[in-house]
Amino acid sequence: MLLSLWLFLYRQLIIHPTMVKVWLLALMILYNGFSLSVFGIHNSTRPEFVHIGALFSFNTSVGKIIKIAIESAVEDVNSDPNILGETKLKLSLQEDSKYRGFLSIAEVLQVMARHNVAIIGPHSSVTAHVITHIANELQVPLLSFSALDPTLSSLQFPFFIRTCHSDLFQMAAIADLVDYYGWKEVIAVYIDDDNGRNGIVALGDKLAERRCRISYKAPVSPEATPEEITNVLVQVALAESRIIVVHANTLWGPKVFSVAKNLGMMGTGYVWIATAFLSAILDISSPLSSDKMDEIQGVLTTRVYTPDSELKRRFASKWKNLTRGNTANGPLGLSFLSLYAYDTIYALAHALDAFFKQGNKITFTNDSKLLSLHGDSLNLEALNVFNEGNLLRKNFYGVNMTGVTGLFKYAPDGNLVNPAYEIINVIGTGSRRIGYWSNHSGLSAVPPETNHSKPGNDFRESKKLLPVIWPGDIYQKPRGWVFPNNGRLLRIGVPKRVSYRQFLSQVPGTDTFQGFCIDVFLSAVNLLPYAVPYKFIPYGDGKTNPSNTELVRLITTGEFDGAVGDIAITTERTKMVDFTQPYVESGLVVVAPVRGSETSALAFLAPFTPRMWFVTALFFIIVGTVVWILEHRVNDEFRGPPRKQLITICWFSFSTMFFSHRENTVSTLGRCVLLIWLFVVLIITSSYTASLTSILTVQQLSSPIKGIESLVNMKEPIGYSQGSFAKDYLIQEIGIDESRLVPLTTPEQVTRALTKGPQDGGVAAYIDQRAYIDIFLSSRCQFTVVGQEFTRNGWGFAFPRDSPLAVDLSTAILQMVDNGDLQRIHDKWLLSRACLTQGAKLEVERLKLKSFWGLYVICGSACLLALLIYFIQIIRQYYKHHSEEHHDSPDQNSGSGSTCLKSFLTFVDEKEETVKNRSKRKKMERISYRSSEGGSISINSNKDYVAQSSSCIADSVSNGGSEQVFIKVV
Repeated sequence: MLLSLWLFLYRQLIIHPTMVKVWLLALMILYNGFSLSVFGIHNSTRPEFVHIGALFSFNTSVGKIIKIAIESAVEDVNSDPNILGETKLKLSLQEDSKYRGFLSIAEVLQVMARHNVAIIGPHSSVTAHVITHIANELQVPLLSFSALDPTLSSLQFPFFIRTCHSDLFQMAAIADLVDYYGWKEVIAVYIDDDNGRNGIVALGDKLAERRCRISYKAPVSPEATPEEITNVLVQVALAESRIIVVHANTLWGPKVFSVAKNLGMMGTGYVWIATAFLSAILDISSPLSSDKMDEIQGVLTTRVYTPDSELKRRFASKWKNLTRGNTANGPLGLSFLSLYAYDTIYALAHALDAFFKQGNKITFTNDSKLLSLHGDSLNLEALNVFNEGNLLRKNFYGVNMTGVTGLFKYAPDGNLVNPAYEIINVIGTGSRRIGYWSNHSGLSAVPPETNHSKPGNDFRESKKLLPVIWPGDIYQKPRGWVFPNNGRLLRIGVPKRVSYRQFLSQVPGTDTFQGFCIDVFLSAVNLLPYAVPYKFIPYGDGKTNPSNTELVRLITTGEFDGAVGDIAITTERTKMVDFTQPYVESGLVVVAPVRGSETSALAFLAPFTPRMWFVTALFFIIVGTVVWILEHRVNDEFRGPPRKQLITICWFSFSTMFFSHRENTVSTLGRCVLLIWLFVVLIITSSYTASLTSILTVQQLSSPIKGIESLVNMKEPIGYSQGSFAKDYLIQEIGIDESRLVPLTTPEQVTRALTKGPQDGGVAAYIDQRAYIDIFLSSRCQFTVVGQEFTRNGWGFAFPRDSPLAVDLSTAILQMVDNGDLQRIHDKWLLSRACLTQGAKLEVERLKLKSFWGLYVICGSACLLALLIYFIQIIRQYYKHHSEEHHDSPDQNSGSGSTCLKSFLTFVDEKEETVKNRSKRKKMERISYRSSEGGSISINSNKDYVAQSSSCIADSVSNGGSEQVFIKVV
């Protein structure tokens, strides 16, 4: 095309030179336009205006602060060319008819018809549930910082984008608060709409994670009158829990506290926890009137936490100017709603900027589904689909900025990062922050950003809230529950036992009970700081012992509110109810008939096991032999003919048992070994004497049954207490066949069955709880407990799951243990004279080698060490002696190995004194021989020789030698 134009201009230049300038100017304009269309695509996609809508009830105080914040944010964005450049945001406001869902449909259609790329709002979750379907159809993102229903985050509503934290996190904070103070049940008062119901469901889930629950739900109509609210709160006052969570909005919530104040429910004993609506009221309308403040004294509430920053401080300063003169009731306070409204506009601007930088355009097309609807007067054809709505939604989730609320960034789950709340206590004319909650660290007394900088568990020490002033102006934490104020007494089930009535029995002709268990319960109840209205309901026919497991099960069905009696705490029962602290320790034991055993003629051998006897005797011989070896060369008492030496070894060994040995030890090594051995003998003889004394003076009892293990391998029948958990335990846990188990009811039946034995239709053994067996054996000496307890059960009082009464009674029982009341009750009912033979031993406790092996190791090590030192000394002496002999008789070098061994043994057998004397004599003889062969020597040498010889003679004489030594001096 350009080539054709140039050819055309060339011909015109030849024909009409005056037209050249005109054509050149036209060509330049065309070229410039073509260049802009090719190289200026990116800039041409940014429109001059981008339309956004806002749907709120602007006539309310909340709507007013939202409108101010949104308009301020739009103005700031449009004045900052660094965000959208030359593009400006154009805001259109649409009034929401006070959160009415049906009217909101028409209102949102009006907003959608204006080709808005996003809608800020709506205010309530109810409206959001309705209009989100329209937003999905038209692909227009809904950006809401006030519709906090957790279910709106589901995949069903992809175009609903929450720009504040979901109520899911707020409910987690409240659940942590309930758990922090140790409460287990709460009452939920809420508006019966989408926001209220779904928020309370989230609260219930979070409480369940902490083993807490909502005991009563009190929904109220969104249009409830004060009379209707009164009726609901009256039912709340009749309930057991005093922890009340109010989940409402800023319009309806204050009415609840006003009615509660009139009903006297804002006094001592109550705990009120309000969701963030109350903190929003305090922030927006502060200061409230004195009447309004009196209605919420002591209430705890949450406030969305926004960290302090320079941006936030500048906006707060600006806020005072923005709200001055906007209301006749005074300035509007700065709430989290204002902050998040401001950041929502900025986040949308950043998302649009990224959207345009990707080369996207804003286009709308008609919805074919709406065009197919003919004959209506709703003008639905005016609604168009935002073609790039999904792209803008993705860009919005990719925003990462720092705003007045802090870090504004989305996590992969579609929620803003770092959810955090302040815990506020309403007191006096204002409120006080008692702590924080964050998804990272839970409850804490320090700001969340401080804990975020700490790794792992370093913030555990900060998990402590500041003191709270509760309703009624009290500082002590309320108990959190009372007995239901409905005039009904607690139905306490009591088993009617027919045996062991010391524990539990019904007074004949009355509805009262007595016994050890009853006294413990009454004493524990008297220690409680409140009254417990109850009545005892007997359970059982009075002819057989009832099943305590079935009694516990009836608590779960609501037939009983608790159970008091000899109820063992077992795994199966703890799955159904909660038990108090055990007040009796009682496990299963085996009782069997026993007979006294007569002392045999070999009773003196009973203290030691055969292995112990063998090792002890062996060490007597070993020690005697070692001492003989160490003393043989130096002690005449250990020398002599072989027969005499063998007798000496045996006599010396066994005489040490009585410390009556006559032989003296002269060597150092021998004395060391003997000293250690005498210590071992002292320990062994003392233990033997004590064991033999016990055997001969205490009656010994014997039974073929040694414990539960013996019963498993036998085939004889076994008795058990009828109605006890022992039957199921023996079958399921021990593996005993049910056909072998015989139910027995009374102690008399047990006595007859054990006396008869399995051969005469009785039982081989009887299994019951230790508490019963102690009473049973106190007057029946022919039976005894064999083996050890094979379960570790205790008795406790049973109550429904998570019952606060179980916790308080547990504390009371522990207090009874400390002050001795429990022991005094035990002595009153259960203290009886024990059978005189109960001190008898069931079997002989023989002393085993493992109890003394340490002593034997020490003694054996001493013997080995002494022998090692001794033989080292002998070998050195022998080589010295052998070298002297070789020097005197060179011909002896040709001796065989056997000759050397014989020579060594002969040397060892000789007395050490004899060897030394012979060595000295031979030395003197060598000196004498050398002097006679030497001829003449110098006088000085003779003097030395004489001096040396005189010394040898003196030594010889002092050693008792009889030889005469002659020295010839030449």
